[in-house]
Amino acid sequence: MTTIADNLQRVRERIARACALAQRPVQEVTLLAVSKTFGPDAVREANAAGQCAFGENYIQEAVEKMALLRDLPLQWHCIGPIQSNKTRLVAAHFDWAHTVDRLKIAQRLSEQRPEGLPPLQVCIQVNIDGGPAKSGVAPAAALALARDVAQLPRLALRGLMSLPEPAAEFADQEAVHLRAKALYDDLRDAGLPLDTLSMGMTADLEAAIAAGSTMVRVGTAIFGTRVTSSAG
Repeated sequence: MTTIADNLQRVRERIARACALAQRPVQEVTLLAVSKTFGPDAVREANAAGQCAFGENYIQEAVEKMALLRDLPLQWHCIGPIQSNKTRLVAAHFDWAHTVDRLKIAQRLSEQRPEGLPPLQVCIQVNIDGGPAKSGVAPAAALALARDVAQLPRLALRGLMSLPEPAAEFADQEAVHLRAKALYDDLRDAGLPLDTLSMGMTADLEAAIAAGSTMVRVGTAIFGTRVTSSAG
């Protein structure tokens, strides 16, 4: 019977091996533990094993979980879709938002971020492979959106997030991640001070790191298979 601590160690070893193969310092890649649908006890167990950054898809569920974990020094990342009626919750409770894909949402987050909190750290979600059911701005529109978001108060634009369609082969995984890395580099070349490329999950974190990811979002390999039908 493996524990969350055991699983975290295995994931960290995978990240270290991937960084070594890519000739990148392991410190360049942050592990984000995706704790959606898992309860506070699972987060506590992960934190006891040294994990501090957690990703949540379901905003209301996350806020309720945060209230039960206020005693821990955790960093919370919103990695699910943000609808207009949920921007106030995200602005008030999260440290990061990875899924900004239109200016209206960014403006609401900016307006609703409490002044007593540090700026909300923001990534632009890009639909890098054009998946018809996927959220994200089209790559061709990413620069204009990023420039607009960078001007908003109470937000700090950090980079890009991508969630491509699953691919079975390493080469196919790496190819689509390299497209996101190229776009990220284009935005940096255009003068945007980006430092975060959020891409890669349990099944493709090695390919994402090879392509240049700086933050991998891993849930299943840490917490196990989700049993709720709405988990996604």
